Amino acid sequence: MEALKQIANVAGYSGLYRILKPGRAGVIVESLDEKKAKTMMGPTARVSVLNDISIYVDDDEEQSIPLSAVLTEINSKYGETLLVDPKGSNEELADFMASVVPAYDRERVRPADIKKLIIWYGILRQYAPDVFTAAAEEPAESTPEAAVATEDAVVEEAPATDAPVAEEKKAAKTSKAQKA
Repeated sequence: MEALKQIANVAGYSGLYRILKPGRAGVIVESLDEKKAKTMMGPTARVSVLNDISIYVDDDEEQSIPLSAVLTEINSKYGETLLVDPKGSNEELADFMASVVPAYDRERVRPADIKKLIIWYGILRQYAPDVFTAAAEEPAESTPEAAVATEDAVVEEAPATDAPVAEEKKAAKTSKAQKA
C-alpha cells in the first residue's frame, strides 16, 4: 500500500496523522479526523510511518508481516463492518487477530497492539478509504503480463517522441543562426 507511506502514528498522541511536509525542524502533520488540525512535530517526536510497521508471526520463513498486508486482509474479510470492539476482552481481541493472521505471535503481539490495529483500521476506513482502493488496484497492475506490456509500449513510444524534439531543436538553432 503506497498510501501508507504518508500516514503515521505519533507516540503520545491519539489517532493517525497524514504527513504533509517533512523538514529539518520536524514534520508537519494533519490529523485524520473531522478537524484536520495541522501540527508541527519536532525532531524528538517519535513518528512511526504505518508502512514501516509489521506484525510478529510464528513462522519459520518470516518473522513478521507488514501492516499493509494485515489491513488488506481485514478489509477483505470484514470490509466496513468490523464486528470486534477495541474495548472488548483479551480473548475477543485474540480471536479477531487469529481470524486475520492465524500465525500471529501470541507472546509478542499484546492485546494493546490489537486494540491499536482495530482503531487504526476504523480511522483509515472512515478518513482515508483511498488506502484500501489503492491496495485493491495494486495487484492487478503488478502482474508480469502487465509489466511486459508496459515495457513494450515504452520502448515503442520512446523513439517516436524523441525524433520530433530533436528536429525542433535543430530548427530552433537554424532559425537563431539565420537571425544573427
